[in-house]
Amino acid sequence: MLTLCIDTAYKYLTCALIRDDEIIASYSKECFKRQSEMVFSALEEIFDQAKVARDSIDSLCITKGPGSYTGVRIAMSLAKTYCEVAHKDLYVISTLKLYAAGKKKAMVLMDARAKRAYVGVYDGNKTLLPDCAMEIEKINHEDYEVLGDGSLVGLIDNWPSIPQCFLACRNEWEKVEDIAYLVPEYLKESESYYR
Repeated sequence: MLTLCIDTAYKYLTCALIRDDEIIASYSKECFKRQSEMVFSALEEIFDQAKVARDSIDSLCITKGPGSYTGVRIAMSLAKTYCEVAHKDLYVISTLKLYAAGKKKAMVLMDARAKRAYVGVYDGNKTLLPDCAMEIEKINHEDYEVLGDGSLVGLIDNWPSIPQCFLACRNEWEKVEDIAYLVPEYLKESESYYR
């Protein structure tokens, strides 16, 4: 089984080809707000690297958000179109859950602008805090390994290998039953944000 994985939700453009339990080709580069310009050349590169035909993929897996409004839509539009036309299976995963990649006691932070962050907290495959938007000053990161934009809370930025994350999270991919109804997950602030 050959799966094409794509993440364009935030800073990176990541494409990976996974055959069974192995990454056979990958591309991951920081190119914030330029993913749409580079996605097709990146796809070309990984198919050439793996020496596989473009029509040989069996399924796709993409991030469904949160993230940049435009960024999330790039991979989603591409995947929905391809899977609908080629009759392939489509899987999705939360951007934050992907970046946590099953790590123990992990907090993933992504800048959501306006002094807010997208936050997800995980312990292995268990979700401790569902993905949400939160004021940065209210984030308590003690006792967690912080991944992503650590600089938001005075730490160093700590980005994982996103192709490896796709592989590590395979059991967390959610199959999309009706592609027509798939929409990006844009987080709204919780009620507590306004208190």
